[in-house]
Amino acid sequence: MTTDTDIVVVGGGPAGLAAACALGAEGIAVTLLDPGPGTVPEDDNRTAAILQPGRDLLDRAGAWDGMATDATPLCVMRMVDARADPPVTRDFASGDVTDGPFGWNVANAAIRRALLDRAAALDTVDLRWSTGFADMLARDAHAIVRSDGGERIRTRLVLGCDGRDSAVRRAAGIGARRVTYDQTALVFTVAHDAPHGDVSTEVHDTGGPFTLVPMPDLPDGTHRSSVVWMDAAAVQRERMGMDDDALSARATERSAGANGALRVLTRPVAWPISTTGATAITARRTALAAEAAHAMPPIGAQGLNTSLADIRVLRDLALADRDAIGTRPYLQAYARQRHPDIVARLLGIDLLNRTSIAGSGPLAFLRGPGIRTLHDLPLLRRTVMRMGMGAA
Repeated sequence: MTTDTDIVVVGGGPAGLAAACALGAEGIAVTLLDPGPGTVPEDDNRTAAILQPGRDLLDRAGAWDGMATDATPLCVMRMVDARADPPVTRDFASGDVTDGPFGWNVANAAIRRALLDRAAALDTVDLRWSTGFADMLARDAHAIVRSDGGERIRTRLVLGCDGRDSAVRRAAGIGARRVTYDQTALVFTVAHDAPHGDVSTEVHDTGGPFTLVPMPDLPDGTHRSSVVWMDAAAVQRERMGMDDDALSARATERSAGANGALRVLTRPVAWPISTTGATAITARRTALAAEAAHAMPPIGAQGLNTSLADIRVLRDLALADRDAIGTRPYLQAYARQRHPDIVARLLGIDLLNRTSIAGSGPLAFLRGPGIRTLHDLPLLRRTVMRMGMGAA
């Protein structure tokens, strides 16, 4: 059996679902394939910061309202070099570059639930859960995608949103470069004595950044933040074995007292850290987006927001000329608009991570002066902040 669609989206994670919603809301026929069950894992305690441009994309797609009640504004990004003597602290306030917050921190479960609900409500979106991508044949006029169940789907564009080990990328013959850091990120939720005040705090010492990202208070008034703690993999394995009291004490020490004493509320989940960049983001009738094109350490809220920027360009190009979807000019325009930005962000995050890892030497020496320079020169500060938001 062969069916027709405008775009086959491979991958049902946040980026794939966002693509289905953003494109489907504009009347573009989308078929989404994913081998998973299409449910919300309630044990996922991670959060994601959605910056203003990403929020605008989700709002136009009709998905933002479903997650807005779980969103905490991010009005200040506080950078701390705790290893400097004395420590260096600088606040980057959203008021310098925008009338509202930089963005909002939202629980992953809330993001997924809102995207699933919106995608299911769109007549233009065909969700094929428990259906994996097997292979594809790309021709000048269209592509044929074959599912792991043997179904054939004729489409104008194959959009790979299927992660850093993307099967679509392999099928298209596109390579990838990967950098590993022997680092692990621990992600967990903490309660703390002081209110966060809508401030996201990134503390640099050695091994990687320790970030406290605001979350909504609990009904009893308990202040909460999500912790993303990057450090050497061996050290993190030891921390994973700590009880809550020991981990709370260690986290409080590493936070440089940013929000007062911390108390662990959820057990940490460990994620290995690496950078992956596709050598190209297009091939015949094929585009790569999100982690199929770029995967980076969780620094500066760049991961999901870079993915949403990919989707925004794909949508805007489709709206400019619907007949061009998947054609060579469409794909060339996508690569021209997105690939240089992706490369720059991958290199920038890699440098920031290596600087944060450094305990001594030139990179560590430059960390404090670098934070001061970025903040204390107003034109540079505003330029860097706009770039970080994806608005420059």
